[in-house]
Amino acid sequence: MSTGTLPSQQRPLRLADVTASDVRYVKSGSTHIAYQVTGTGPMDLVYVPGYVTHLELQWGLPGFDRFLEQVAGFCRLIRFDKRGTGMSDPVVGAPSLETRMDDVRAVLDAVGSRRAALFGLSEGAAMSVLFAATYPQRTAALVLRSAFPRRMWAADYPWGRTEADYEHEVEQALRVFGPREQGLEAVRSLGRFSATEAEAYLDYLRFSASPGTLEALHRMNREIDVRAVLPAVRVPTLVLHGALDTQVPVEVAQYVAGRIPGARLVELPDVGHLALSSGDAVAGQIEMFLADVWKSGGWEPEPDQERVLTTVLFTDIVGSTEKAVELGDRAWAELLTAHRGQTRRELVRFRGRELDTAGDGFFASFDGPARAIQCARSIVQAARESGVQVRAGLHTGECEVIDGRVGGVAVHIGARVAQQASPGEVLVSGTVKDLVAGSGIQFQDRGEADLRGIPGPWRLYAVQA
Repeated sequence: MSTGTLPSQQRPLRLADVTASDVRYVKSGSTHIAYQVTGTGPMDLVYVPGYVTHLELQWGLPGFDRFLEQVAGFCRLIRFDKRGTGMSDPVVGAPSLETRMDDVRAVLDAVGSRRAALFGLSEGAAMSVLFAATYPQRTAALVLRSAFPRRMWAADYPWGRTEADYEHEVEQALRVFGPREQGLEAVRSLGRFSATEAEAYLDYLRFSASPGTLEALHRMNREIDVRAVLPAVRVPTLVLHGALDTQVPVEVAQYVAGRIPGARLVELPDVGHLALSSGDAVAGQIEMFLADVWKSGGWEPEPDQERVLTTVLFTDIVGSTEKAVELGDRAWAELLTAHRGQTRRELVRFRGRELDTAGDGFFASFDGPARAIQCARSIVQAARESGVQVRAGLHTGECEVIDGRVGGVAVHIGARVAQQASPGEVLVSGTVKDLVAGSGIQFQDRGEADLRGIPGPWRLYAVQA
């Protein structure tokens, strides 16, 4: 590993330099997101928090303030409170990963950042992985610490929580809102804390979120699964893991690093999951890693070919030939023109991009699976009101984008999923379902299906109306 460092600021940052007036707001949709920029280094680093945060109170956490000062000494540090927590607007429920990606993009635009490194901590790592795979042109590098791609146990993921364990974990987490001694006990169960750190962290949690918000975040985290996205991350990646982490086993860090192409894994001795007082080791690793990326010219996006995580949508009218015969050429042409116009309006509404139109079918792409599902539902409903049945299929996967054209195996999978859909149905792959946790979209398990030309059985889910 290189021991080089990045150009530092002219003078070290101190807590006295940071005031409440430094907190700014940007609207992401209709929600105000609080953010703060600290430092003037040569590159941007976005801190993507885990759990809950409060921009001002972070500076009062013993040890963590020093970490922030160190990082802001070699880069421009961009921090934000995710919606529903800290100084950002309160929201009902928990934000989905897709919504949180929109918030990050809004903050980057607000501070004039073309391309940044992302530092995803704990639960924030899943969103960071998804962002890096979806927006490689805006992601120079990725740092993951105490990361988990999935929270719950599965036969092919033995490090997750069982249902009983997770319910107990949520119950314990909510104890921070009880009597103070009970809250301190709950904090101490999260890791090694001095008495001063425990007191400060308890106040931090209580001011950062309400009981309902905290519970909603836990419920959303239960559904997260970004394992299928890991191979689609194509930016330089550093995976940091504390040897004393009692929340996430080191095997999970090995799993994550082993599935992201070229990822570097560093295990930090004497560091736990939160590591408020171990910021020196974490900051040092981040600086060395980003120095390597900076020297290699990694801050400039590749100009030609892209490989990006994309959600593809295929639609077609069921029984179109019979309908055309029933209506006659003129009426059918009018209906088809109206359907195409309605479909294109829905694509614009949900930020989809039309890629191809063949007969009565559409092929489109989206940068978020929840928006793609909402668009598909609207297209199907509008068609139903016009007297025709449309089926739709969606899949999220890594696609090649060359000269604006999207291709790759993920496109073929999406087309095959659509072929399995019933009239008036929106059918999605398991990958799509796993990525929309927190969106409120409900699914019905359609079981496994063989997709023509695609290896292995595929689990499919129908979107409930």
